[in-house]
Amino acid sequence: MEKKYNVDSFNLDHTKVTAPFVRLASKKEGPKGDVVTKFDIRFCQPNKEFLTTGAIHTLEHLMAEYIRDEMEDVIDLSPMGCRTGFYFTIFGDHDEEYVCGHLLNVLKKVAVWDKPVPATTEQECGNYRDHDLEGAKAAAGKWVQEIEKKGWNAFI
Repeated sequence: MEKKYNVDSFNLDHTKVTAPFVRLASKKEGPKGDVVTKFDIRFCQPNKEFLTTGAIHTLEHLMAEYIRDEMEDVIDLSPMGCRTGFYFTIFGDHDEEYVCGHLLNVLKKVAVWDKPVPATTEQECGNYRDHDLEGAKAAAGKWVQEIEKKGWNAFI
C-alpha cells in the first residue's frame, strides 16, 4: 500500500476489502518505548452498506464498556465517520486474531443484549435520544456470524 495521505484509512483501497473484518491499521512506538496499536473493526462493506446512527451509537456504548472487561490496556473505541465500523486503539503489540477473539466475546453478548444500554441518560451521553438497541444487536449478530464463517481477514 503506497502512502498518499497521512490518514491510514484514506490509503486503504476500500474496493479490495471484504467486511466484516479486523485489520491492523497502524502500530506506533512512543518516545518511552510504549507500543500503541490501532485496528479497523469493520462491520459493513464499504460503499455498499452502513450502520444507522442509532445502531452505531448503541454499539459504541456496549462495545466500549464491555471490551474493557475482556482486555487490559484499552485506549479507545471510536465509530468511523462513514458508519461502516470502528477504530479500536490499545497499548501493546497485538495482532488481528487476538483482538478478534476478544471482540467476538463482546459482540456475542451484544447480539442477545436484554438489559438497558449503559450511559444513556442526558447526564451521561451527549446524544442520549439517538440509540437503537435492536439495530445494534442485529449488527453484532451479523458480525459474529460472518467472522465465525470467514475469519477476521479483510482481504479474502
